[in-house]
Amino acid sequence: MPFTFPDEVLEHVLVFVTCHRDRNAVSLVCKAWCKTEGWSRRKVFIGNCYALSPEVLVRRFPNITSVIMKGRPRFADFGFVPANWGAYIFPWIQAMATHYPWLQELRLKRMVVNDASLAKIAQSFSSFRSLSLTSCIGFSTDGLAEITRHCRCLAELELQENDIEFRSGEWLTAFPETYTSLVSLNFSTVHCKEDYVDVLALEHLVARCPLLKKLKLNKEINLEQLQRLLLRAPNLVELGTGSYSQSLTWAELSELQSALDKCKSLRSLSGIWEVVPEFVQTLYPVCPNLITLNLSDVLLPTADFSKLISYCQKLQQLLVQDDVGDKGLKAVAMACKDLRELRVFPAGEEGSVTEEGLVAISEGCPNLRKILYFCKQMTNAAMATFARNCQRMTHFRLCILTPYETDCVTKEPLDEGFGAICRECKDLERLALSGLLTDKTFDYIGQFAKKLETLSVAFAGDSDQGMHYILDGCKKLRKLEIRDCPFGDEALLAGYSKYEAMRSLWMSTCKVTRSGCQFLAEKNPNLNVEIIKDSEGTEQHVEKVYVYRTIAGCRSDALSSVEIYGSGNISI
Repeated sequence: MPFTFPDEVLEHVLVFVTCHRDRNAVSLVCKAWCKTEGWSRRKVFIGNCYALSPEVLVRRFPNITSVIMKGRPRFADFGFVPANWGAYIFPWIQAMATHYPWLQELRLKRMVVNDASLAKIAQSFSSFRSLSLTSCIGFSTDGLAEITRHCRCLAELELQENDIEFRSGEWLTAFPETYTSLVSLNFSTVHCKEDYVDVLALEHLVARCPLLKKLKLNKEINLEQLQRLLLRAPNLVELGTGSYSQSLTWAELSELQSALDKCKSLRSLSGIWEVVPEFVQTLYPVCPNLITLNLSDVLLPTADFSKLISYCQKLQQLLVQDDVGDKGLKAVAMACKDLRELRVFPAGEEGSVTEEGLVAISEGCPNLRKILYFCKQMTNAAMATFARNCQRMTHFRLCILTPYETDCVTKEPLDEGFGAICRECKDLERLALSGLLTDKTFDYIGQFAKKLETLSVAFAGDSDQGMHYILDGCKKLRKLEIRDCPFGDEALLAGYSKYEAMRSLWMSTCKVTRSGCQFLAEKNPNLNVEIIKDSEGTEQHVEKVYVYRTIAGCRSDALSSVEIYGSGNISI
């Protein structure tokens, strides 16, 4: 008789298994383990809201307290997906309100969240503690007021890069006077008129929440107001300042610097909107202990940036605009020896950093794991040097601002540079390509990038064979994003048996046809194949294709401009 593991023992063991991938693996062992795993799971991650239905969720996981969910494709961030394409959260909230009245946490990204949804959350979950909305649309400050007014246990309110309709500042003043549980508040991208921010109410809120560790302000908060807030929250770990350009006397600047100096626990700094270079020195006291510095919205002269960064010797994560130039990146390499992640964003259309800055970073920051690098030019030699110096890279995203750029020295394609990245960086999980690339690059990826999970491709490749290399070689691939490449139906259909193991495929401005999309859906009934039409598309060739696995069949909320092939049905 085979040995069976008692359900009670397994459930106790699973308490210590928190990684959702590990728990997914446990659920595949047998039906008994699947049932026990589902019963014991408290947190669930849904990478695509159309991969399943609310009914499946509540049936499979009856005791959930935390839900993380993503909606629209990532290309929605760049305007490639209609704003009303879908990803509505309200049906999910209705189901969770009925089956999970004890829900405590909801983290949403690229979802449509209307005010009714926020009101339903506030009314339905008495123990609700955490709401995070990132790149979401459809709601206003009235909906936020429902959350702040009624969620008495709220500890975290995270609002990042959302499209919010501003109606009043009441949402910030609606916290009850007895409310003291706030730990994290981020409204850095909630834009409003200056007069609508009730700073006095915010000061009172901060003062009565002794556990507050994270506070990220919008640019309507000036330096004088920041100074008063800091005096009321000296235990902050993460701070996002408001505007850094108010006209202050030297005495007032000294008071601000003193308030910052009292924040001994501060480890993360962001915001610093519209900074006046002369005021940067007020930040010096907190720099030695910083782990994260986000200057992605800051235009700072290279000299001022270099001096600031020289104080940040414990820095592990840096976000910066490319106007600091290669010289600024060399300053980073000299000061930040333990840097783990670097993101360099473009300040303009032409770019200000080059291969020189990339090489400098690799030589000075050997512990680097992740990089996003927008630049004006690149060489194969620079990428090869980077690969040798930073072999523990897991994320390498390079974006040359001008498409089809060659090696700026040899004028050759950049195949060998990306080949070096794939060969040397054995743990590579995410890769974004740029520059003039042939199918040789995709051959290298298929041969060497065995742990690759996400690949983004633009303006690259010679033929359908390039996609064959990727799909045949990258067994762990989960997300594939392709735009402006010469891949057609043969490339699309090369992965018909593999897409079910992936989360999604995006193809736009390629050579895919409607018949190819329909054939793919017929070959694999567990896929939805969506054609997103626009005025530029032709009757035969399709402009945008979004393919994803699902157990929910064709969705019923699609726009008239979206054709869906899947589950044996066609929804138009």
